[in-house]
Amino acid sequence: MNYSIVTFPQKKVQDWANSLRKRYDPQYCYIPPHITLKEKFELSDETFEKTVESLERVAKEVREFHVKFNKVSHFYPITNTIYLAIKDKEPLVELHDRINELFEPVKPAHQFVPHLTIGQEMSDDELHDIYGRLRMKEIELETGIDRFHLMYELENGSWSIFQSFLLAKD
Repeated sequence: MNYSIVTFPQKKVQDWANSLRKRYDPQYCYIPPHITLKEKFELSDETFEKTVESLERVAKEVREFHVKFNKVSHFYPITNTIYLAIKDKEPLVELHDRINELFEPVKPAHQFVPHLTIGQEMSDDELHDIYGRLRMKEIELETGIDRFHLMYELENGSWSIFQSFLLAKD
């Protein structure tokens, strides 16, 4: 079974992102707006419980935090993806690193850039047009991050929460 680990922003940020995702993101109906902390991976039945216990430990050791989305950016020419960029990435990078230490080392295809996708799988022209319009917008969105989620993929390609892990309180 395929799994992933994500965190969801608060409703205000999700609503803003969904106003664009419903038009520009073909994954819109499969998962709500999220920040991916660990890309899709597989777990065997033998390692599943130990992994969940390790994720619980990480959650207890990492304090909840806030992130600010401050602009729209893109991954072009690597992929035709437009996303909400995060101003202070350090807490998300730390959480990502702590989670990924629990798994067999895999050389990532790309450096981890915490972000919230708002459009993907577009043509070059569409990406440049949309990005050109959105980069002019002043964006000041903030969200608290107080948990992350172990997600699993259903047969139809949609994702569902298997378990949530609450971060330590301030």
